[in-house]
Amino acid sequence: MAMRKASTFILLPILLLTTSPVAAQEREVPYWVSLRSDEVNMRVGPSQEYQIDWVYQRKNLPMKVVRLKEGWRLVEDPDGEQGWILGRLLSLKRSAIVKGDGLTDMRDAPADNGALLWKVEPGVVGLLGDCEAGWCELNVSGQEGWVSQARLWGAADPATGD
Repeated sequence: MAMRKASTFILLPILLLTTSPVAAQEREVPYWVSLRSDEVNMRVGPSQEYQIDWVYQRKNLPMKVVRLKEGWRLVEDPDGEQGWILGRLLSLKRSAIVKGDGLTDMRDAPADNGALLWKVEPGVVGLLGDCEAGWCELNVSGQEGWVSQARLWGAADPATGD
């Protein structure tokens, strides 16, 4: 019995250490991810043998995973471009990018009558918090507030866009 307990205590940490971020991404598609680093290559196929189509230089940029293949993810970027990115270069950390024309409001509460904190430009990327009543919490370099969900790409249900 003591040997069984000892082997459990040894095996459990090993299993936890060998579980990779890629394994955590083995889920039903579509789902949201973000770029794990400041430079990530998107390829035309699911292998390093395929040519690079895009080089993203924006950590936390949201992406939608639409297909899985042997450690690679077919993703769609905010502009609708699709290509393959190695799964370990993606994070399950949720983010969003401001879309649309003109500035949008960042408020202190999830409502039109919340106090205005900042004006946010299209293209700004932030870490996504909770969403409620058509508003989402967004953290942009430490500046936190609520932005209309309609102005964010990466905040909707990835399957329906709602």
